[in-house]
Amino acid sequence: MGHRKKIVIIGAGPAGLSCGLELSKSNYDVIIYEAGDSVGGMSKSIELWGQIVDLGPHRFFSKNPMINEFFKETVKNDYTLVNRLTRIYYNKSFFNYPLKIFNVLKNLDLITIIQILYYYAISQLNRKKELNTFEDWIVSRFGKKLFEIFFKNYSEKLWGISCKKIDADWAAQRIKGLSLIEAIISALGLGTKGEHATLVDQFAYPNQGTGSIYTNTVKLIEANGGKVLLNSPVSKIITEGLKATGVELVGGKRIEANEVISTMPITLMLRGLTEVPKAVTDACSKLYFRNTTLVYLEVEGQDLFSDNWIYVHEPDILHGRITNFRNWSPGITKGKKNSILCLEYWSFDEDDIWKADDKYLGDLASEELKKLALVPAERSILNTYVHRVKRCYPVYETGYQDHIDIIKEYLMQYKNLTPIGRYGSFKYNNQDHSILMGLLCAEKIIKGIDKRELWSINTDTEYQEDGTVKDVLIG
Repeated sequence: MGHRKKIVIIGAGPAGLSCGLELSKSNYDVIIYEAGDSVGGMSKSIELWGQIVDLGPHRFFSKNPMINEFFKETVKNDYTLVNRLTRIYYNKSFFNYPLKIFNVLKNLDLITIIQILYYYAISQLNRKKELNTFEDWIVSRFGKKLFEIFFKNYSEKLWGISCKKIDADWAAQRIKGLSLIEAIISALGLGTKGEHATLVDQFAYPNQGTGSIYTNTVKLIEANGGKVLLNSPVSKIITEGLKATGVELVGGKRIEANEVISTMPITLMLRGLTEVPKAVTDACSKLYFRNTTLVYLEVEGQDLFSDNWIYVHEPDILHGRITNFRNWSPGITKGKKNSILCLEYWSFDEDDIWKADDKYLGDLASEELKKLALVPAERSILNTYVHRVKRCYPVYETGYQDHIDIIKEYLMQYKNLTPIGRYGSFKYNNQDHSILMGLLCAEKIIKGIDKRELWSINTDTEYQEDGTVKDVLIG
């Protein structure tokens, strides 16, 4: 027992726990330190008003066998296949998502449709050779008018910066290879193979909430002799030269390790290292995250609207997405008769919305829900609850990859220190991406092979979805 290789993992989210589980199965001494009082990270579930809810929508869909095996091992058969329905709210109308041609024609006037086609033609005649920004990338494929309708407001709401400052990587990662013509062909059902079918019609969802994946993972890790310690924030990683030797917890306690896996925000991790070159610290200082404030509303009644979630593109509405948990697995409602909605507000630390008190946010969300006319006027809002998530979205500002490259080149010199996950690798991962990153990290440690290619996960999502699913028009 004393000769087993000791692995310390920082953070009990999807990446950290999936990595820990695989390592614990291979006779490693695994210990996971989680700063919070629960596991799952952004994919955890919480109990509200006698029901289970997640931190926003977390669907599970992958064609990658490693990810699916992890899901089967942790969830077994305790899940439901959910019929997916999502729509876009724009100009007081609802657009099917994926876009359907007759629905678009119904909701847009003839002048707007002509403008879409006109600006698309202009974009094709004057295509830029270099597409450095999100706006350039989208306009080149969809035209200026469609960019303004379905991309600009939502993206700027999410990221808090102009689309002229959002890196083109964001578009390339989420909308790889799709053009307006292909979207129209797909909407008309004329595609031959459905290469851009734009999202699956169903997804798997655990009956006890997404967070049950991770609470179940903890049980499996502990059954293998590993440990998951809550309320145990790590203050820094201890190093000797270019080798990690352990971690130091807040309070000063030190733990030795043969290998350290970090899912904490890469900016915080780097600040805790010693003798980091100035070029690396300068690059680190240019990376930043976006916060999310989740406002939950308990609404009287059950049949409010049929969507799983809705993307809100309306400029005079501050929230960007609304989830209806009534339309997920029946298990999470626990027989309760009321519905729980979650409205998402994105902000930086200095923004008023982040600093606002719970009452203001509850009143704001209630008022905006009425503006959307999603809930019948006679239905009462019974309760509100606010949950804040700090540093949840790594911001892809133009040129961010240059900073990441400097950091990556430096960290690759550490053979036994590996950053993974959304926070750790500064990638806007879905939970599926983070699970895969954790599994592959464990595999490479077990086999003793180079872990550097982990940085490429989620650069091209085809590894996961076999080229058939693309998240188009969304963040």
